Amino acid sequence: MSTVCRNLKYLRKQKGWTQQEFADRLSIKRSLLGAYEEERAEPRTEVLEQVSDMFRVSIDDLLRRDLSSSKESFLERRRQQKMGGSKDRQNVVFVPVKAAAGYLAGFNDDEFIEELNTFTLPMLGAGSYRAFEIAGDSMLPTPSGSVVVCHKVDGWEDIRNNEAYIVVTNREGIVYKRVVKSNRSKSKVTLVSDNPQYDPYPVNMEEVLEIWQADAVIQKMGQQHRLSVNHLAGMVSQLQDQVSMLKKQMKN
Repeated sequence: MSTVCRNLKYLRKQKGWTQQEFADRLSIKRSLLGAYEEERAEPRTEVLEQVSDMFRVSIDDLLRRDLSSSKESFLERRRQQKMGGSKDRQNVVFVPVKAAAGYLAGFNDDEFIEELNTFTLPMLGAGSYRAFEIAGDSMLPTPSGSVVVCHKVDGWEDIRNNEAYIVVTNREGIVYKRVVKSNRSKSKVTLVSDNPQYDPYPVNMEEVLEIWQADAVIQKMGQQHRLSVNHLAGMVSQLQDQVSMLKKQMKN
């Protein structure tokens, strides 16, 4: 059997997919996939490109390297890199807006995270990061569509007061806010928008599924939000009101 045919079959079985399930993902007929795996036909270039993107493996490796020959599963090695990062490597998993709903159910699912795209950034050090595409204008001047790159925070003790975080809860979903801690209670925090038109609101820590501290924000050129002088004056006034309210909440 040719290397590429053996690799197609190996990757499919590593995922636990039937031939029909794999064929559906490749948008080809099951019989054609069977022909590939049985070496009765050579995979077309567009099929190899799909497999390369799907499993994050180069076309050259698909054609020349026996992925099943190593002692440790190729997919398991890649999954460990994606889920846990490495002390000397950087891995940023990207969660687009369209994947936000699925993320609530799959944030701790290796296979779900494995399907998400990854990238690296030169300004970040080695480690495991997650990048979230945000929607809405609650954090203006950071515009909707920006991508917030974060590292994970373990709990209340590690939260830095009034810093920006991605907070994941079942009730609110994925939100980008500043987090304000109470001086008297570790059971809840207050989420504050940079846009003062949005009121702060409390969240119980038991509702929080994950919390990620922002390290960098990526946005397209020309995406900056321009504010009028009157709008800025209104924002300052609203911010002053919010600060007064937050001071009262932190004392309680």
